[in-house]
Amino acid sequence: MPQIPRDKNLDSTLALLSEGYNFISKRCQRYDSDIFITRLLLQENICMRGEEAAKIFYDTNRFIRKGATPKRAQKTLLGEGGVQGLDGDEHRQRKQMLMSLMNAEKIGQLAAITSDMWGIYIKKWENMDKVVLFPEVREILSRAVCNWAGVPLTESEIEQKTKDFGAMIDSPAAIGLQHWQGRLARQRAEQWLGNIIDNVRKNKLEVDKQSALYVIATHRNLQGELLDKRIAAVDLLNVLRPTVAIARYIIFAALALHEHPECRQQLQADEDNYIELFVQEVRRFYPFFPFVAARVKQEFDWKGYRFSKGMRVILDLYGTNHDARLWKQPQQFQPERFRNWDGSAFNFIPQGGGDYHQNHRCAGEWITIAIMKAILKLMSANMRYDVPEQDLQFSLSTMPTIPKSRFLISNVKLVQ
Repeated sequence: MPQIPRDKNLDSTLALLSEGYNFISKRCQRYDSDIFITRLLLQENICMRGEEAAKIFYDTNRFIRKGATPKRAQKTLLGEGGVQGLDGDEHRQRKQMLMSLMNAEKIGQLAAITSDMWGIYIKKWENMDKVVLFPEVREILSRAVCNWAGVPLTESEIEQKTKDFGAMIDSPAAIGLQHWQGRLARQRAEQWLGNIIDNVRKNKLEVDKQSALYVIATHRNLQGELLDKRIAAVDLLNVLRPTVAIARYIIFAALALHEHPECRQQLQADEDNYIELFVQEVRRFYPFFPFVAARVKQEFDWKGYRFSKGMRVILDLYGTNHDARLWKQPQQFQPERFRNWDGSAFNFIPQGGGDYHQNHRCAGEWITIAIMKAILKLMSANMRYDVPEQDLQFSLSTMPTIPKSRFLISNVKLVQ
C-alpha cells in the first residue's frame, strides 16, 4: 500500500498562518499529489484538494464532524453544540430545521429587506465625503438579518452587535488580542440570544411563528426536548453571523465591478441571468472559507491510501475552486465560465460541498447568492459612486481576508 506524502516540517502551524489560503495547494504542487500529511498544533492531519477528494470527504459513511473543528474556531466562529458538529440522525434532524428557513419565499423576503436597507444607507452615504463600505455593509446585513429572523435589535444595540458579529468572523485564525475579542464577542452574543430565546419560550416576547427565532426557540430534538437555550442561541447565531459574513463577498463583488467595468452594462441588462453568473464567479475567484475539517469515522482505503479511524482530514475549498484541472484559467475573473458549469456539488465549493440536507454544506448558501444578486443589481443600476485612489490589495495570508482599504467610495448618488 503506498504511503501518503508527508510534509517535512515537524509542525506546520506557523506555515499555515503565514501562507493562509495557499497552504494546502502549495504542498500539493510540491509533492505532486492531491493528498499529504502534515502536523498542525502537534497533531497529524491529512490535507486534500480537488473534486474527487471532495466527493469522498462528504461521504457520511466515512467521515464525521464531531471533534474535527479546532477549539479556537468553536470558541469564536461556530460555537459549541451547534449543528456543524453533529452527525447522523441528530445532524439530519437539526439541519432540516435550519433548511426549513431556506425556502424561496423566506430567502426572497431577506433579500428584499436587505435591498430596502441598502436604499436607506445610500441616502446616508450621499451626505458623506467618503464611505468605508465594508463596516457599512456589515451594519446593513446585521439590521436586515435580525429583522428577518425576528430578533429584536434596538438602535442603541446595532453598533455593538455588528462589531460582535464581525469579531466572531475575523478571529478564528487570529493570534492574541483579536482572537480573545472574538471569544468575548461570542459569549456576549450567546447570552443575548439565550435571553431572547428564554423570553420567547416564556411567552414574554411575541414573535412571528415563521421566523428563525421562533423556529429555533421551539425546536425539539430527537428525544422530544427543547434545545438547551445556549445551544439554541448557537444555532440562531449560525443563521445571523453567516449572513453578516456575506459582507466580504459584497466587497469583493464591488472590487470585481471596479476592476471589470465592462461588466456593469451586462449586470444592468441581466440578460440570460448574467448577475448570477457574476455572483458565482465572485464566489469562486475571491477567497472566503479556506478549508473545512472532518474526522475519519471508520478505517478505510481510498486510491490505495489508508485512512485511519479518528484522523482529522482537511479539505481545501479555495484550492479546489482554483484547480486548473477543473477551471480553465482559474486565476482570471470570467463570469461567463458558469454558463457551461455542470452544477457539480464537488468542484465548486466556496461554502462547502455535498448535499444541503444530508451533508454539512452551508445551509445559507442560497441566502448568500440571493443577497449578492440583490445588492449587485442596486450597485450597478441604482447607485453611482466614485472609487478614490486606495490600497485594494488583499492578502492570501490573512484568513478571512479583505482589501486593505476595506473599499472606499465617494460622491455617492441614488439613481432612480
